[in-house]
Amino acid sequence: MTIGHVDQAGRPDGTDGGTEAVTTAAAAVTYYPVAPGVRLHVRSGPGTGYGIVRTLPEGARVPIRCQTPGTTVTGPYGTSAIWDNIGDGYVSDAYVRTGSDGYVASRCS
Repeated sequence: MTIGHVDQAGRPDGTDGGTEAVTTAAAAVTYYPVAPGVRLHVRSGPGTGYGIVRTLPEGARVPIRCQTPGTTVTGPYGTSAIWDNIGDGYVSDAYVRTGSDGYVASRCS
């Protein structure tokens, strides 16, 4: 695990966007890598029916603030109904390498 700053793409400074989770010291937030080669949509709510807020670039890492159930999605990391709140929206957990098929953060309230 690495401790340090992150660049605008959500990668720790000085890294190439590898696959390990990164924890920043300031707020003890863990950043998880998005599946390689994927430009992932961030949505306004936990499901594919919600609007797209922005699109993450390839190699992005995301902070998971909390998780909640939503639309079931199949992606590189399996099929999941878990959606990750990354601060300004939600991404499907099926595209985030958390190392778990279940929840890795508290449920969103």
